[in-house]
Amino acid sequence: MIAPPLRYHPDLEHLQPDEAETDASLEMSFDHILETTAEDYGRAVRAVHAKAHGLFEGTFTVHENLPPELAQGLFARPGTYPAALRISTNPGDILDDNVVLPRGLALKVERVEGERVPGAEGDGQDFLMVNVPVFAVPTPDKFAGKLKLLAATTDRAEGAKVALSTVLGFINSALGKVGLESKALAGMGGSPQVHPLGETYFSTVPFRYGEHVAKFRLRPLSPALTALTDTIIDTSGRPNGLRETIREDAANLTAEWAFEVQLARSINEQPIEDASVEWKEEDAPFVQVATLRVEPQDSWSEEKVQRIDETLHFSPWNALVEHRPLGGINRARRRAYKHSSDFRVRVNGCPFTGAAQAAE
Repeated sequence: MIAPPLRYHPDLEHLQPDEAETDASLEMSFDHILETTAEDYGRAVRAVHAKAHGLFEGTFTVHENLPPELAQGLFARPGTYPAALRISTNPGDILDDNVVLPRGLALKVERVEGERVPGAEGDGQDFLMVNVPVFAVPTPDKFAGKLKLLAATTDRAEGAKVALSTVLGFINSALGKVGLESKALAGMGGSPQVHPLGETYFSTVPFRYGEHVAKFRLRPLSPALTALTDTIIDTSGRPNGLRETIREDAANLTAEWAFEVQLARSINEQPIEDASVEWKEEDAPFVQVATLRVEPQDSWSEEKVQRIDETLHFSPWNALVEHRPLGGINRARRRAYKHSSDFRVRVNGCPFTGAAQAAE
């Protein structure tokens, strides 16, 4: 029997005494990445998820007749909103697509009304997701340590990164044949080069969901997308192979994703402060509350590159109060992402304004 949804209360979060030091460490790592890549490229790029593969404009439709526990915040009333979508790769440097790493999907639901988290920019409700169900580390201090190691690899030995991701992918593939796929290896680049449009994306970390607590998932729904699930893309000799393939497919693609909510039921089974724990579906099922739809379009047009890739700032903290980010990883992202976006504004001289205000 499924337990009732957990009620949100501020005491669900437990701040650690060293979080200020963690924030400072993250900012130092971000500075190293940002300054190195800005010097290399002659412009500032995001400190994480620097390389985009596809940019889309679409609609986000909140369903009618949701039950009370799901009719919360943005989802309290049915309606259709414009949406911007950016598909990317995790690192802060722009790598050859032969480096196989987790993919990210940043979704901005625009023209959203309601009380916003202090410091939230623009009028968007942002959802940042990756194609693995858990965060790579459990806590902010581990996040800072991992980012420090990644920062040290920025702009170094891209050939070695290609080789490493290939080896990790081979190992994980072999484990998969006996049912032992490793989420840790996948998070390090041990995944096949699958089509990003066929992937399922997860928030990995929790958020307030009105009176409750939830994680989010974006799942391919339409046949045009599910047909791409597990499709391998050959990027050999194609540094931008993912972008090229997505652009070719998007020109004739009508795509729909199910936006799903996973309500926490138990603080022990669905912890707030340990982002490395997967919330099992048998204990806390995902339920669809909205549909994201994109029509055929050019996923790398000059207009989209300027508006979505260059100007928009995606952050979990661009949010309604009713969807406030929760847990240590989200707290650590707040200052770090703002630090990165401020650097981009300062170096590129292109401020985020109006509806185009939003973290990395």
